[in-house]
Amino acid sequence: MILSFYKYQGTGNDFVLVDNRHDIFPKNNTKLIRKLCDRKFGIGADGLILLENDETYDFKMIYYNADGNESTMCGNGGRCMVAFANFLGVIQQETTFIAIDGTHYASIEADVVNLQMQDVTTIENHDEHVFLDTGSPHHVTFKEEISQFDIKKEGAAIRYGAPYFEEGTNVNFVKKLSETEFRVRTYERGVEDETLSCGTGVTAVALAMHHLQETSANTVTLQVEGGSLEVSFEKEATSYKNIFLKGKATQVFKGEISC
Repeated sequence: MILSFYKYQGTGNDFVLVDNRHDIFPKNNTKLIRKLCDRKFGIGADGLILLENDETYDFKMIYYNADGNESTMCGNGGRCMVAFANFLGVIQQETTFIAIDGTHYASIEADVVNLQMQDVTTIENHDEHVFLDTGSPHHVTFKEEISQFDIKKEGAAIRYGAPYFEEGTNVNFVKKLSETEFRVRTYERGVEDETLSCGTGVTAVALAMHHLQETSANTVTLQVEGGSLEVSFEKEATSYKNIFLKGKATQVFKGEISC
């Protein structure tokens, strides 16, 4: 089979995108997905995403980690899918689509996508970290020496350790730069390494920083290895609502590969 694909990236978080509206992709072939995402033997990406038809929404998003397994929500992947749907003519400037964690509203202007994330009702406080789910599970902890440490080693130890074990979690290390700006580095499960950016991760960090009273702002800038992202939100009692993840989503190239 010759597969047509597109490569997109959002602040360095890169994805193989496939137009699967005609149901051409073998979705249960984890070996193939893993090969396509491999940076030496395939296209190379942090994940693979399928755009499919849906009877109720503009489109359906199906996300796979680089290990070949279908996974939880990917924020940067969602922004790239909105840009892809716009490129294909499936949507114009606004959309409502369905993903594994539910419905999402988004808007696009030029190459900037503003994606609404799911409401967050629970943030767990622990001695040295907080835990919350922003469509994917996230462990958030401070790291003052954020530029120089072995993130793969430290991230993996947390990802596989108690209480997460095999199911795992994503791990975010944070340094406060100012009242409204934080630097973030993320170890992603499924990739099992650092990624240049993580959309659900920076969303988790923004909410966690507000929850911990490290910021009183409702719009926060997150500096990641691949650029910068903006997260805005509203707090209602103990919940966070109207959460938006904003940043660039860019098409890198189109290609074909023999599967």
